[in-house]
Amino acid sequence: MSVLKVGEDLKSTPKTTPSTPSLIDPFNRHVTYVRISVTDRCDFRCVYCMAENMSFLPKKELLSLEELDRLCSSFVELGVKKLRITGGEPLVRKNILTLFKSLSRHLDSGALEEITVTTNGSQLAKYADELYATGVRRINVSLDTLDNDKFQAITRWGRLPQVLDGIKAAQKAGLKIKINTVALKNFNEDEIPKMMHWAHENGMDYTLIETMPLGDIDGDRTDQYLPLDQVKQSLEQSYTLTPNSFKTGGPARYVDVKETGGQLGFITPLTHNFCESCNRVRVTCTGEMFMCLGQEDNADLRTPMRQSECNEPLIQTIREAIDRKPKGHDFIIERKGAAPAVPRHMSMTGG
Repeated sequence: MSVLKVGEDLKSTPKTTPSTPSLIDPFNRHVTYVRISVTDRCDFRCVYCMAENMSFLPKKELLSLEELDRLCSSFVELGVKKLRITGGEPLVRKNILTLFKSLSRHLDSGALEEITVTTNGSQLAKYADELYATGVRRINVSLDTLDNDKFQAITRWGRLPQVLDGIKAAQKAGLKIKINTVALKNFNEDEIPKMMHWAHENGMDYTLIETMPLGDIDGDRTDQYLPLDQVKQSLEQSYTLTPNSFKTGGPARYVDVKETGGQLGFITPLTHNFCESCNRVRVTCTGEMFMCLGQEDNADLRTPMRQSECNEPLIQTIREAIDRKPKGHDFIIERKGAAPAVPRHMSMTGG
């Protein structure tokens, strides 16, 4: 099998044989959204996501940029309308803009509706203009505090001013930003109203996320877990929250905040799972497709790509895996010292 080298034309990927452009799971949910991790590496070590001394994968195990393009293009052919590029931190992947530039052809053709990115913001000052030029119009920035000391504590290696500068650069470039905050007990729960005001005053949506039991993080997640129904009840004492029907394709449920004029989202995999409308799958940086974030069943997509230049084996593997997509996940956090519900880290699976 011939393998293209970085810098060659990624658009010359193998053609697939004709097939019905749709992916429908056993519960009649159309899978139109794929989150693809391009690296397990990150320049932060957030305490709910990673251990501080992580062992990262050898390069040969990662999908190449050419393989990532081939995989994304196959999903587009199967009716996927939205791709989210994640990590780790996707923008630390060498030559990653080559992939964005190549995938933009699917935006130009109308086959793909959107390419989005989840980032910690550390590289945005460098890449925001280029991301916009490739057709990216919307990004999520993970940010859990606006306090310098707390930011250092939660990220271990991060610098808040670098992230804030990146956010400004992204806005200047024309990118629409949603701030994602993991709600953590005894850490940032008192800061949530302040962060919501800051986001809304700067024209950004704001979404809260419950910590998820993924991977060994050198700590006990029961010490971190903050139920978002509790947060919502607290906010309702000071704010008027009105549910709306806004959807981005992801799992967040949104409300309008009358007092700020902005929008607030809740992602609640533990208190209120969002499985009934799940339209997505996740692919790791090694080519494993997980049909559910909270289940271990997966499909190896790397092997059929590397064994054949024809995409039909890859397409068949994807279809067979979608036929196994479960009704929902089984996340639970309730016992001190219990092992994570899923052993793989979020940085490997992709946000």
